[in-house]
Amino acid sequence: MSNTPVQVFSSTGESTMAANKVLRNTYLLLSATLGFSALIASLAMAYNAPAPGTLITLGLYFGLLFATHKLQNSAWGILCVFALTGFLGYTLGPIISAYLRFLPNGHQVVLTALGTTAVSFVGLSAYAIKSGKDFSFLGGFLTIGMLAGFVLGLIAMFFHLQTLSLVVSGMFVLAMGAFILFETSSILNGQQTNYITATVSLYVSIYNLFTSLLHILGVAGMDDN
Repeated sequence: MSNTPVQVFSSTGESTMAANKVLRNTYLLLSATLGFSALIASLAMAYNAPAPGTLITLGLYFGLLFATHKLQNSAWGILCVFALTGFLGYTLGPIISAYLRFLPNGHQVVLTALGTTAVSFVGLSAYAIKSGKDFSFLGGFLTIGMLAGFVLGLIAMFFHLQTLSLVVSGMFVLAMGAFILFETSSILNGQQTNYITATVSLYVSIYNLFTSLLHILGVAGMDDN
């Protein structure tokens, strides 16, 4: 009698267990990095740390991102994750301080952006997990969209085009929401098997979602005053 059905069932069960392990490890590491990032951001605000500047920010970000992917299968990869998220947390310090200092409703803007980011991440992650849908079809659109958004964002920044900057922020809000669905689905479907790179992807999505919402709400707050 053939035992193929048993083997298929066993293989499926092992795949599900492996995916759940990656998801659990990803969320544990993501929680730790978010807490560490928040601590670094708070310290940067408390000590009025200066913004590192665009070129330094981009250089360190891509350098640490490259190192993280290069070392993703070793313990050094975890160290790189904390270095990357700690640095991004540092960049948030001066940004948040500026909103608190120059906007009359700065505290409300920051808290609203933070709360919306948290609710969006939890809601989108829960939907991806509960629905079990495969969002891999979003991959190509997200790659093109994020590259376009990155280039347009640089143009808006260097030429001080506020309207374009707002459009880019709106694009990133939508793209980061889609990327959370995509990355969570990739873990569940066994396409993403490394929790270190999965953590970085989700952290960067949360970071970009928060800063984009902060920009949109900040401009709206200035228009109301």
